Amino acid sequence: MPTATAHPEREPRRGAPARGRRVLRGARVIVTGASSGVGRELARELARRGASVLATARRAERLEALAAEVPIATLAGDVTLPAFRVALVRDAVARFGGLDAVVAAAGSGAIGDFAASDPDTLRRVMEIDFFAPVELARVALPELSRGRDPAIVLVGSILGLHPLPLHAEYCAAKSAIHAFAGTLRAELAPAGIDVLLATLGPTASEFWENLLAGARPAWSRGRQLDAATTARVILDALERRRPTVYPGWSAKGFAIAARFFPRTLDRIVRRRMANG
Repeated sequence: MPTATAHPEREPRRGAPARGRRVLRGARVIVTGASSGVGRELARELARRGASVLATARRAERLEALAAEVPIATLAGDVTLPAFRVALVRDAVARFGGLDAVVAAAGSGAIGDFAASDPDTLRRVMEIDFFAPVELARVALPELSRGRDPAIVLVGSILGLHPLPLHAEYCAAKSAIHAFAGTLRAELAPAGIDVLLATLGPTASEFWENLLAGARPAWSRGRQLDAATTARVILDALERRRPTVYPGWSAKGFAIAARFFPRTLDRIVRRRMANG
């Protein structure tokens, strides 16, 4: 299996605010959710840009296939488990000599009427979409504080801006991650650690095939942005030190509607639901 290597030639930039574009070549990065979708493409694109990547997901065979394509290191496991999060950060530091960025791309969802849903479904969605990235950030912060131009990338959703029916658990988790990103960004700014929130719209992935409950409703459709393009947009934003990014026009349009025309958005959704 190819393994990434550290790049000691990169000059540390701790303490003082960083200036100019962030250089991803040589950055030491953890990427979660790397077995498919946006997480996989983020790991692939980071490797192409010269980063040292430790990719993680539960499906070891998917990670091995990715490692055969691009020079990354892999560690299979469940990021919702506290012990694995600690092991993941330790493994990255052992391999690369430090940690410069965490990209939390693992996620899942559920569909259905909340009144009929299983309470365990909410807990599982919150564990994957909220607690896992939050607690991974907590574990990684001591190493990031010693890193070179450090950053945390969190993956949100347009449904964290405006909820849709039948998506209660997912909307709650993504709303929480949006709030967390804003708080963390303000708290970490004096330490020189950036926080980028990527707010995704419809994206080509295995999301709908891996729901924890329910199935995709017929009215929930949108023109999907491919995962590779989404990953490039996110990493471009990371290089440019953007605090937020909305990959694709669908995400941008929804964000504008959510802010300025929420009632119109609700009427459109109700009409689409009524028409099936």
